[in-house]
Amino acid sequence: MFDCMQVRSNSLILGVPHCYQTNCISLCGYVKYYCIGIMLCGDIWSVFDGIPQVCHILMGSLCTFQMHSQCSLHLALARSPQSNVLSSPLTSQLGVAPQSIDGHMRCSSLERQSFRGRCSGDFPALASAVGRQSEVGLDWSAGAGRGSLQGRTGHRPGLRLAPRGVAGVSTEPTMGDDLASGEDQKKTGPVEELSNELREEVVREALVWATLHGAVVGDKNHERSGSSPGVGIVHVPLALLPTPFSRAAFTQALDLATHYNTLVDRVSQDTQFLHEALAQTRKADSFTGRLMDIYDQVNAEGITQDIQLGLHRSDYMLDMATGALLQVEMNTISSSFAGLGDLTSKLHRYLVGRFGQELGLSVENVPDNSAADNFAEGLGKAWLEYGDPNAAVLMIVYGKETNMYDQHWLSFKLYESFGAKVIRRTFAEVTAEAKLDDKRRLVIGEQPIAVVYYRSGYSPDDYLSDSDWDARLLMERSTAVKCPSISYHLVGAKKIQQELAKPGVLERFLQDKEVVAKLRESFAGLWSLEGDGNDQILEEAVAKPEGFVLKPQREGGGNNIYGKDVATTIKKLKQEELAGYILMQRIFPAVNDSYLIRDGVWRTAKIISELGIFGTYLRNGKKEVLNKQAGHLVRSKVADSDEGGVAAGYGVLDSPYLV
Repeated sequence: MFDCMQVRSNSLILGVPHCYQTNCISLCGYVKYYCIGIMLCGDIWSVFDGIPQVCHILMGSLCTFQMHSQCSLHLALARSPQSNVLSSPLTSQLGVAPQSIDGHMRCSSLERQSFRGRCSGDFPALASAVGRQSEVGLDWSAGAGRGSLQGRTGHRPGLRLAPRGVAGVSTEPTMGDDLASGEDQKKTGPVEELSNELREEVVREALVWATLHGAVVGDKNHERSGSSPGVGIVHVPLALLPTPFSRAAFTQALDLATHYNTLVDRVSQDTQFLHEALAQTRKADSFTGRLMDIYDQVNAEGITQDIQLGLHRSDYMLDMATGALLQVEMNTISSSFAGLGDLTSKLHRYLVGRFGQELGLSVENVPDNSAADNFAEGLGKAWLEYGDPNAAVLMIVYGKETNMYDQHWLSFKLYESFGAKVIRRTFAEVTAEAKLDDKRRLVIGEQPIAVVYYRSGYSPDDYLSDSDWDARLLMERSTAVKCPSISYHLVGAKKIQQELAKPGVLERFLQDKEVVAKLRESFAGLWSLEGDGNDQILEEAVAKPEGFVLKPQREGGGNNIYGKDVATTIKKLKQEELAGYILMQRIFPAVNDSYLIRDGVWRTAKIISELGIFGTYLRNGKKEVLNKQAGHLVRSKVADSDEGGVAAGYGVLDSPYLV
């Protein structure tokens, strides 16, 4: 018998008797929420000794130890009499008797320094128990302190990692093939099977509130809705009730906002880094190339404005395979829905407050949101720093914009709080009306401009001619505060996101090790497709494309490449063309039941959600004027849809219900 050891995973510590104190690490991605159970070990050696281990594990809900080389796994599982899913019983209170299932797992892709690897194997007795072909796969990362056990049974749902019905143990979604497909998983959340009468009443109240309070967009079926305010209005596509989201992960995302603000600003000031990071991308992607040309020209002429304003939104998903909050992307230009997302939070707080007793919900779990006020504050303080009370804020928009009301909310709040006037112009109108005076101040007609705020210009489709690019250059050369400046815009490129995820790169910009660790913890897997050293990751992406997303240097919905198209695109593109993309780990969030409302019609749907955290940053020279977390946004989409842009027609606005 060996001495006792402790297994530490997130907030839980279990004392396990009769085990040698070693460096084994819990790998269950669910362990933070589900971890109760017993683990027994024999012949365990420290992984640092490099000696192959053999672990025999009695599986409660605590998953496994880190395994090195080749391991065998013993699972005590049982079939729940209430369903066809497997549950892992802890005691007889579940009413089922354990059935031992033996199998063999082989580990590969082992990296000694980071202790990362992948294990998979067949479990014949497991297959027999459920009457289907079964496989258990284990992906783990000791360096990140997390991992996942995935069960594939060839039938949905798959292997359940938590006992159902045990007090204090969540029964949230299962893992396996069903997670990748987004279909037929166990759903969670405040939306239960509402009675017809209650559902209709809540839907009616939601539509009335949204219309009365301006949570609206232009109806795309109405010809003038994008050009004539007040014409062809319809409520914003929305979830009827807020969607469950981890309180701890939400708090983590809020905490990251100011650090990401600082990171964007510091990267934007490193000309050498931007040139080196985007050298191949600008050749492969003409849009990035045009932006870099403007960047080079304004730097060669000399920067005319030391005031930098960032209105950012960092988007995250909560990956159910690892329990990790992972960043999807950082938006540094045209970060939308501060206005309508703010209103959606207020709508959900109203509905939960009004119908909370019938729904079994508490308004305390729907966080307040002040995104519109905070974005207006950022614009207003930049206007004040510019120092001309007669100057206006210029908003660069589309000629037709059904999402204009999200923008108008910021305009009105800016005027109410600061007295600053907003004028709206397209690139073509800027070309026709704009000029620089002898001090390079931007003037539209006779109106001086203090701040240029881009709500267009993030896509190559926004530049219809060379004159539009000339308008962008004219504004960048001016003394107006740009939101974003060309350097901030470039920092939001997918390629920069991938470069920052490389080991040691964050330390170039941030000295605080704790901050670096927090940011790095939120990074998903990101890979460059430049050069000749990417053969291994390309082969894996072609072989298993469902685990990756191929991302071009684009913003807005409808651009990313998923599933089999990942493999097809990689095979089709030449090596130099691949430099215009990055490869990203695909994140699989929880699936929830929801009621979605679009055009006044509700329907039930299985959804996945993305959390956006707004941030505002303002610097005048070396003086940091503003750096704050500025509110939140949840966008949800049908689980079997790849893209999720609300304005692009893929998703709905939502709110978090913290659990």
